Amino acid sequence: MDSKLSFKSYAVVGMMLFALFFGAGNLIFPAQLGQYAGTNVWIAIFGFLITGVGLPLLGILAIGYSKSNDLQDLSSRVHPVYGLIFTAMLYLTIGPFFALPRTGAVSYEVGVAPFIGAGNATIGLLIFSLIFFGVSLVVSLNPTKIVDSIGKVLSPAILLTLGVLLVAAFVKPMGNQEAPQPVYKSDAFFTGFTEGYNTMDALASLVFGIIVISAVRKMGVNSPKGVLMATLKSGVVASALLAIVYTGIAYLGSTSTATLGLMETGGPVLSGASDYYFGTFGAMLLAVIIILACLTTAIGLTVANAEFFHKLTPKIGYKTYVVIFSVFSLVVTNAGLANIITYSIPVLMFLYPLAIVLIILAFLSPLFRHAQLVYVSTIIVTLFISVIDGLKTLTSSIGVDNPAWLQSIIDFYADTLPLYSNGLGWLLPALLVIAITTVIARTKKTVKVQSAQHNA
Repeated sequence: MDSKLSFKSYAVVGMMLFALFFGAGNLIFPAQLGQYAGTNVWIAIFGFLITGVGLPLLGILAIGYSKSNDLQDLSSRVHPVYGLIFTAMLYLTIGPFFALPRTGAVSYEVGVAPFIGAGNATIGLLIFSLIFFGVSLVVSLNPTKIVDSIGKVLSPAILLTLGVLLVAAFVKPMGNQEAPQPVYKSDAFFTGFTEGYNTMDALASLVFGIIVISAVRKMGVNSPKGVLMATLKSGVVASALLAIVYTGIAYLGSTSTATLGLMETGGPVLSGASDYYFGTFGAMLLAVIIILACLTTAIGLTVANAEFFHKLTPKIGYKTYVVIFSVFSLVVTNAGLANIITYSIPVLMFLYPLAIVLIILAFLSPLFRHAQLVYVSTIIVTLFISVIDGLKTLTSSIGVDNPAWLQSIIDFYADTLPLYSNGLGWLLPALLVIAITTVIARTKKTVKVQSAQHNA
């Protein structure tokens, strides 16, 4: 029999989940969204919250509902090889390729850059990142519970500091909301929707899901239904906190443009707002908290990636992977925050549809009796579209023309797929394939049962 959890228990797990998702790097995206969306900020943030808050919650629940041991177990329902490749790509994306270097770059942009001037930016980033990833490397080689303890202190500290800053922004805005930038003028919702991909939290949720479920079980909840309900209630706590913070930061960004100017990333928006409201002390306090928060996130991501790949290839030691990922992240960080974000977007446009479809399949699996046909067919259709989306976004990001073969496929998709121009061309085809293959799978199963009964 399950233990009956109190609201305090749900709040504890919810705060843990909030801390897992709320890498300080996430702060920069709603701030930038607010600046670019201007008067359309509320429409844009609604789209952002769906992918930045709603999808991560569904990802956590999908792991619990599917009774999977981990992401690789769930994605292997498509095929074991696919499960391995997809899981490895996801770990690398939320690890050394993008999210891990981003922790160092955001720390520098918010915590150091405002105090050293633009002329020293290159050498400043190099020195800072050497120290940042040096500390992360040393701690990751011998991870202890101290990092978790620091994280538990930092999350409330960030919330408190941000709370004061956001209250100030609502009580006394820096300026009026200005007209939206072109991309947010006509498609504010869908632009916000795809901007939410940048948090990478829906991808991370497929990794973090088992952590939350384990925490719930340690509290005495063991039945599948009990675990799912406890995870849902805890997830609502985390989601509410994330939604409040993201919405507040987006509003702050939308009122900052007249005072701070239009920034390339959200980092300077936060540091500029802190300096505007609370002077140098406020900017320094925010800087210290965000640097420490990013550092604990960096350590957590390094440890998670090193453990996964060491398990995958036991001949390469855990500590070797820690060194490899730390050095690699150091190099990528020095490309600068803007470049990290630019090159991460094509990868996210490729991975996110696959992750969303996997979450949908996890919930619908009992309906089609877990038939592999449905998993394989849906992933293949989504893959064909998401690959083209990723390539299209890549060429656009680096400012080159699409090759003729790519442009012809893009034109075909644009003419035939609903919502393709909004980045959701994969959605209806995936749902249609799920519906068709579900009917086929259920029909086959029924025929087999009837045949077995007849033979008996």
